[in-house]
Amino acid sequence: MTMKKFAWSATTIILLVLAGFIYWRYYFVYSEGTKAGILNTFQQKGFVFKTYEGNLIQSGFKANVQSNEFVFSVVDEKVAQVLNQNSGREINVHYKRYLGALPWRGAEKYIVDSILEVRGLGNETIIAPKQH
Repeated sequence: MTMKKFAWSATTIILLVLAGFIYWRYYFVYSEGTKAGILNTFQQKGFVFKTYEGNLIQSGFKANVQSNEFVFSVVDEKVAQVLNQNSGREINVHYKRYLGALPWRGAEKYIVDSILEVRGLGNETIIAPKQH
């Protein structure tokens, strides 16, 4: 095997391994599910990439000293608009968890991709639950 062939093969293998690692770390969906709680904060922030970030306070023990927060990012502009209008309300969201965060996708590994339900005061449903 010539030196050029070896260098070409080694470079190709390194690039494939690197591409596989980047996919696995930043684009592979590790888990997905739903979370429910009260939307505590929702904001758009960032220096270069303006991303939507928020957190839910999940229900649990009332005497608990440690709060049970779900911190997330949002990519979809329509989902962000609905969340921005419903701060302080109880919501149920669907999320995807990635192993790493990308600056243009948000600061968090959890990405909320849809809203399943928004409840207002007095248990009135603002957005009905999705029917599967």
